[in-house]
Amino acid sequence: MLLITLGDAGGLGPELAARVLPTTPLRRTWRLVMLGSEASLLRHVLRRGESPFWTRLDPATGLATDLATLAPGVYLLEPPTLHGLAPDIGQPTVAGGRSAGAALELACELLRQDRARGVVTLPLHKAMLKAAGYDFPGHTELFAEHAGLSREDVTMHLCGERLRVSLVTTHPPLAAVPGLVTQARVLQTILHTHRFLDDLDLPRRRLAVCGLNPHAGESGTIGREEIEIIEPALAVARAHGCEVHGPLPGDTVFHRAVHGEFDAVVAMYHDQGLAPLKLLHFNEAVNVTLGLPFVRTSVDHGTGFDLAGADAASTTSFTAALELAARLVTRREATCTAA
Repeated sequence: MLLITLGDAGGLGPELAARVLPTTPLRRTWRLVMLGSEASLLRHVLRRGESPFWTRLDPATGLATDLATLAPGVYLLEPPTLHGLAPDIGQPTVAGGRSAGAALELACELLRQDRARGVVTLPLHKAMLKAAGYDFPGHTELFAEHAGLSREDVTMHLCGERLRVSLVTTHPPLAAVPGLVTQARVLQTILHTHRFLDDLDLPRRRLAVCGLNPHAGESGTIGREEIEIIEPALAVARAHGCEVHGPLPGDTVFHRAVHGEFDAVVAMYHDQGLAPLKLLHFNEAVNVTLGLPFVRTSVDHGTGFDLAGADAASTTSFTAALELAARLVTRREATCTAA
């Protein structure tokens, strides 16, 4: 079973669900349970001249329902606080933040009870989430906290068909990055990424690790982080059985990865890794949170208020996020069964 949080009810989330889920092949073999505002979904379905494609689970008894007994198909479990809520399309509102926050809290409860093994998240607006009273920066932090982990215990990974990238640091100011690139954090990012490649059932799991400085420090003449921090982390990773290469210059490593030399790249900071990835996979990348005890994938875009309600946004990233989540859950369950 996969949970799908609909995100901000005024953004692209409900529209993408209305466009993708009625025809996804996954509905024939999976239980797909949407969490969010039914009124926001209905608005898009009726606008498109279609009929509801989901089975509504009674919110009063939904948490008591044995979701594992449901037949394959698409379901909706609406948090009671969201009944009738349908914020204006295309506008950031507190009500939209409340819709995203309530759906996430319900997802965390179901995951905590081990009643679902994976969740796919549609976009939220962080400022409106905070305005609605949810005191966490976004999806990653909330899921980590509810799993008993800190933000530093998980890794942000984005992937497409040709390039996969993990980030040692995510969204700090650039000036703060060098102090956050520690041996422990580099090593953890490598190990998380290696496990992810194993979940993908890749034959070799070849990892490249970027340097922090231009030319990967050029033997210490442009900086010593490669020598003092990154290389020792790579030595420990190799002792753990990882095939890892680096530190390598960031201006050439992605070319090598795209041409098949590496299966994933570990980048030291946000734009180092995501600029090349988005050049290749702007409308189709999937965001994966590594290190959680469950699978979490997400679209690699925001709420898209300017596109919501026009059926103009690409559905590729959401479709890819669904398919990858199903693949990862299947792989992990098979691994657990074999063990």
